[in-house]
Amino acid sequence: MSTAVVTGGAGFLGSHLCEYLLNRDWRVICLDNLDTGSLENIEHLRGDTFDFHYHNCVEFIAVEEPVDAVFHLASPASPVDYLRLPLATLQVGSYGTHNALGLAKFKRARFLLASTSEVYGDPEVHPQREEYWGNVNPVGPRGVYDEAKRYAEAMTMAYHRQQGVDTHIARIFNTYGPRMRQHDGRAIPTFLRQAREGKPLTVFGDGSQTRSFCYVEDEIEGLFRLAMSDEHLPVNIGNPDEMTLLELAERIRDLTGTGCEIVFEGLPTDDPKVRQPDITRAREILGWEPKVSLDDGLRRTLESLGFAPRPVAA
Repeated sequence: MSTAVVTGGAGFLGSHLCEYLLNRDWRVICLDNLDTGSLENIEHLRGDTFDFHYHNCVEFIAVEEPVDAVFHLASPASPVDYLRLPLATLQVGSYGTHNALGLAKFKRARFLLASTSEVYGDPEVHPQREEYWGNVNPVGPRGVYDEAKRYAEAMTMAYHRQQGVDTHIARIFNTYGPRMRQHDGRAIPTFLRQAREGKPLTVFGDGSQTRSFCYVEDEIEGLFRLAMSDEHLPVNIGNPDEMTLLELAERIRDLTGTGCEIVFEGLPTDDPKVRQPDITRAREILGWEPKVSLDDGLRRTLESLGFAPRPVAA
């Protein structure tokens, strides 16, 4: 039986990854300090092949048994969280990545870094390819997350080049699905919560900024394929279907059948105008591309919240 260590394993993505690995007969050691994760996300996973350890990976990571893969997902990931925890975000991107890489080196294990499309900042190249170096404001409020991930990528490549660690870097684009916190602050959980409560849907700016949304089931499959591959340079893992945030709000309003008003508020500082992955490398190297449509993914997410979505005309 293969053994994986998943940092941030009680979070949204981390819990889905733990579940995916367990379903494939892996043993999973989940590390999380529960800053943004929750024991509720992993309660159904408890068993002989799953261990949870309350641990902040900014501190040294000690694991007694052999380890085959280290998945480093620990980090605040939404603006609500990394603006509330700026120093913790920088620390987990630096010290936390160093400790997770050190474990992978000591155990001769594969290592996957969950990086982000935020390394592209407010991109001047569209769609974003992995060769693009980005347009990031390092001293803006979002810089604590953007630069933490850029630093983590640099450290990961240094461990690969100097120490020979089998490393992999996934640049994750907007992901959604069951177990996202309702007050996460990102577009889909916010719109879904507001619609379910019968409140106006809050769109920042004029809603013309674009995003691309990947259902969590597809995202986790991509992460696992990358971790098991021979590719060491960054790979975009996301859904290339691009839409404006206003279109997303209208889609969710139709799907929930609530008829909620859409209201507009000021645009946050350094909010990216466009965001769309070029997944050519993921298709060619991993044989991966997303399969779940936005409507299907939103329906599954609503059903997980106990809300019956209504049919939407094609």
